[in-house]
Amino acid sequence: MELIRPSFRPEPSLPPDLETARATAEKLAQRLRAVIVGRDDVIELVLIALLADGHVLLEDYPGSGKTTLARALGDSLLEEQPSQGIPAFRRIQFTPDLLPSDVTGSTIFEPDTNRFSFRRGPIFAHIVLADEINRTSPKVQSAMLEAMAEKQVTVDNCTYPLDELFFVIATQNPRDVAGTYPLPRPQLDRFLFKIQMHYVDRQAELGVLAHYPVPSLQMGSMLPKVNRAQILAARTAIRRGVFLAEPIREALVDLAAALRGDGRVLQAASTRALVLMMPALQARALLLGRNYVAPEDLEALAGYVFRHRVECSPSIPDCSTVIASCLAPQLEKLAQFSLKR
Repeated sequence: MELIRPSFRPEPSLPPDLETARATAEKLAQRLRAVIVGRDDVIELVLIALLADGHVLLEDYPGSGKTTLARALGDSLLEEQPSQGIPAFRRIQFTPDLLPSDVTGSTIFEPDTNRFSFRRGPIFAHIVLADEINRTSPKVQSAMLEAMAEKQVTVDNCTYPLDELFFVIATQNPRDVAGTYPLPRPQLDRFLFKIQMHYVDRQAELGVLAHYPVPSLQMGSMLPKVNRAQILAARTAIRRGVFLAEPIREALVDLAAALRGDGRVLQAASTRALVLMMPALQARALLLGRNYVAPEDLEALAGYVFRHRVECSPSIPDCSTVIASCLAPQLEKLAQFSLKR
């Protein structure tokens, strides 16, 4: 690593495996942009989370396109494992009367064989949409904890592995909407990003209406899909091929320490947040054509990673200002170094 003052410019070319990974991400982005109008920033974050092997929580009022985005991503994946019975996409509609077994599956008695067998729940899929996750009780929400952290579920003392690709997009309505429950902090900590989807601008809203009478999910149906193997290969290429310099790691640790020592913060981010953030930084760098993580990646993603994990005192209406103030010294330090390999 060179300790010189740099100009952070995209590399003229990427290695073949990273070019392939970027092409996979671009195929997904094209399909999502064809379906979702005016949400390019949200689409980029969702793709970063998918490539970083994280999970995403989308928040906004009903009708803002959260579910359509998740379904469009599920429709972009080819189903290639019928023999294993793992579908590309499943939707779980969370309701107040939902049970944990409705999510994970249950053991049932087979009269023909006089044996008990496990029947998989909808969580056994490559991409899972947990729709309106905060409309159900914390007991049901906790059924997702093991799956999201360890890619497995335990039912009746038996553990069943989930697929390596397993990716959760959860949607929630703001807590002032009737019939919602706050997500427990351990549940929030499983999400790499929490993204608040606001109303789109006038031009984008006109673009949505211009699709009529064609259903929005059909807008990207003619574009190519990707398969499971391509996404897994992209994840591997990003982790191995996008350089993450030591000053970036130090900046992450120092940022966490600054938040923990700030008197305005009641609860800071866990070490898990730092671990999850590293592949996210690498994925963003690749999407922007770089094979190394730059300070701008840290600046762009810090809020989405830490905002839902940091709890500030009641006198602070928005934790973003606290995160930004703690991040500023770390960005100033990084400006002194070249982070290229």
